[in-house]
Amino acid sequence: MLRASSPASECASSRRRHLHTASAVCLMPRRGDDEAGRPRQTGSMTSAGGRAVTAAPPRELARMKPWMGDVLAVALIVLTAAAPVFIPRMNAPTLIALIFSLAPAALLPLRRKWPMPVLAACVVCFGVATLSGAEAIAPTFATAIALFGVANRSPRRKTILTAALTIAAMVGLSLLTAIDGVFDPSVFPIAATLAFAAASGDATRSRREYIIAMHERALRAEETHEAEANRRITLERLRIARDLHDAVAHQIAVISLNAGVATSSLDARPDKTREALATIREASRTVLAEIGELLAMLRIDESDAATPVAAAPQPGLGQLDDLLRQFRDGGLEVTLRVEGSTGPLPQATDRVAYRVVQEALTNALKHGDDHRANVLISHDPDSLRILVTNPVGGGTSAAAAGTGLSGHGLIGLRERVGSVRGSVETGVSLGGYRVDASLPLDRGVSS
Repeated sequence: MLRASSPASECASSRRRHLHTASAVCLMPRRGDDEAGRPRQTGSMTSAGGRAVTAAPPRELARMKPWMGDVLAVALIVLTAAAPVFIPRMNAPTLIALIFSLAPAALLPLRRKWPMPVLAACVVCFGVATLSGAEAIAPTFATAIALFGVANRSPRRKTILTAALTIAAMVGLSLLTAIDGVFDPSVFPIAATLAFAAASGDATRSRREYIIAMHERALRAEETHEAEANRRITLERLRIARDLHDAVAHQIAVISLNAGVATSSLDARPDKTREALATIREASRTVLAEIGELLAMLRIDESDAATPVAAAPQPGLGQLDDLLRQFRDGGLEVTLRVEGSTGPLPQATDRVAYRVVQEALTNALKHGDDHRANVLISHDPDSLRILVTNPVGGGTSAAAAGTGLSGHGLIGLRERVGSVRGSVETGVSLGGYRVDASLPLDRGVSS
């Protein structure tokens, strides 16, 4: 084995002196690398609304280019390996020691692709340089940089195991150079440098994962917010469709039927024609007024939200007589029967009860036979029952009646009844079509 010309104890003293100085050097993390050691690429995610959301990591993770770190690492190794040649007080290395001190400079740029093999090769270079009697400062730095790279890309348990094995191997190789069994204190700065490198790499990995996790959490929060906004938009559209149906469907049915009556009785019964036209005119005014109120509400934007807006009056069972009169004028014979005490109802329940009667009678007017309908309103202490029946024949009439409350009619009716925690049943039964709604009289429901 080749040995330096100076005594081994002097080598150990000099190595100790320079390693103490070297332990203060900070190994800077590579912020632009991902777990595989490559610069992290910008990705993209698709939000709930179909819009592409950039999933690039935060800017602080990609400030330093990979080649800049390679240049710094190679420069550090070359300078520390060549220092004994140009500094007279340091022991000049042998040729083999110099070669193995410079060899890690060629290995370190490969540490991202092969982190563990590069670390093992640096330990071998350290061992050869140490056993050659030279100052192994450069291989120590190279091993520390390689260990940092492993810790920066590995789970913590693997980092601890790798660091322990690396420190044990390098401390053991250093102790082999001890003369006459004298303990060499230079192993302490070697162990401290390697432990610092492993801890720094693990801390850098943890910080990078934390920042990326926070960034991804922000993206998920944005997607959740956008999905909630889309859900609210959908619900608002359904509400508008329901309100528009309530405002238009009944009046359009009245207009259509009275237009038919006016056409058929134009010559034979002018008085009947005049009544039908008057009903059409009144229904047209009503539907225009209701549509105007609906449009006025839709024009209220967020800038006007702070200004109180008077809500349009909503019909209730107090206007039931006017509603029945409209249907009777349209040719529907309606029989009303009220059971129980008629005390004041919660505002929401009162509106829903009116809409149930209106929707059921509209269905009877459009699809029922004999243009007859029966309305039963039964007041109980805890609930209000509304039962509307109308006769239907077989074939087309029954099928039409069975589907008369489909679409926005049935959906809107169930939504309105459900808004006050009630229930509704619809369908053909015993030769007639029935709408049976039960509304709980919860006095707290007033909105």
